[in-house]
Amino acid sequence: MNKKLRNRVVRISVVIGMCIPVLFYGCGPEKDGKNAAMKEKPALPVMTVKLSDATVTTFYSALLEGKVNVEIRPQVDGTLQTIYVDEGSLVKAGQSLFKIEDRVYREQYNSALASQHAAEAKLVVARLDEEKLVPLVQNKVISEIQLKTARANTHAAQAAVEQAKAAARSAQVNLDYTVIKAPVSGYIGKIPLRLGSLVSKNQSAWLTLLSDVSEVYAYFSMSENDFMHFRQQYAGVTIQDKLRQVSPVSLVLSDGSLYTEKGVIGSVSGQFDQTTASVRIRAVFPNPHGLLRSGNTGKVVIESLSRKALLVPQAATVELQDKVFVFVLGKGNSVKKQVVTVSGKSGNNFIVSTGLKPGDTILTAGVEKIQDGTVITPVKNAAAGEVRK
Repeated sequence: MNKKLRNRVVRISVVIGMCIPVLFYGCGPEKDGKNAAMKEKPALPVMTVKLSDATVTTFYSALLEGKVNVEIRPQVDGTLQTIYVDEGSLVKAGQSLFKIEDRVYREQYNSALASQHAAEAKLVVARLDEEKLVPLVQNKVISEIQLKTARANTHAAQAAVEQAKAAARSAQVNLDYTVIKAPVSGYIGKIPLRLGSLVSKNQSAWLTLLSDVSEVYAYFSMSENDFMHFRQQYAGVTIQDKLRQVSPVSLVLSDGSLYTEKGVIGSVSGQFDQTTASVRIRAVFPNPHGLLRSGNTGKVVIESLSRKALLVPQAATVELQDKVFVFVLGKGNSVKKQVVTVSGKSGNNFIVSTGLKPGDTILTAGVEKIQDGTVITPVKNAAAGEVRK
């Protein structure tokens, strides 16, 4: 055998050797298909939902306002001469806040007071004239008509005195208005004007906003359906009777912390807002340390007892595009994604109003990764009524 033929035989042998394993591999079992078929069904916990009583916790966004909010405005015209307080200061009722230049009003008062004194002097003269005529009339020295004229002059002088006194009091009021005092105790808000600013009793802008925050009002809105349900929970004929039965409410501050003081539902608006179909409700919270201020925001937390409710653990739900889903166990142990309506919260559980019925079995774990229609091996868990609240 020549050299070329021998090399060709060697190459053919190498190719055959490489093909034999491929042929054997191709003739083997279809591992992927069989492995998929042989995979074990995932074992996941399930529970059967049923009706039970639960404490419902509902959160309502609220805007906080002081018990009294007073817009401090000038009552006379002039320039701002003195500012006695600073923004954020705590003041007492009757404390001086601002002073307006008072020279004009002091002179007006002095002038009115002088006019009063002049009128009082004329009254004295009129009375003397009347008194000296009395014996002359009695002795028939002069006619009675002269005495009547003197008495009329006395009455006119008395009226002039009263008019002068009224003008003096009015001037005194304007003079007193130059010192603006706090009508209530509270905290000073923003002071937009500065010394020398021209102020007027007709101006629209206020000098500052004074807030009495010894108590704070938390205003929130409740939908018509929620209010109807809320009203039906408590005994009583009138709304005020029902409000007295409501348990104290809590307040969650904007940073998520819980306010230490409990509040009460104080009042309900007399009508519903037609644009939002909601009613305005006011909760009252004590504020002994001045922690809360007007303009703060928070959430009013109301707890109520819901009877015969369907409880579903929050961990058993998935939220997607503003909808809440659970996985319901169906025939053949396959799971189906189901939309539910959450009407409230009780501890770590949701209260479901629609989408489930008593006796349904749902998946309680692994809901983030499970696919709709997956067949599982169910592992019995606690019933809904037995879930810790």
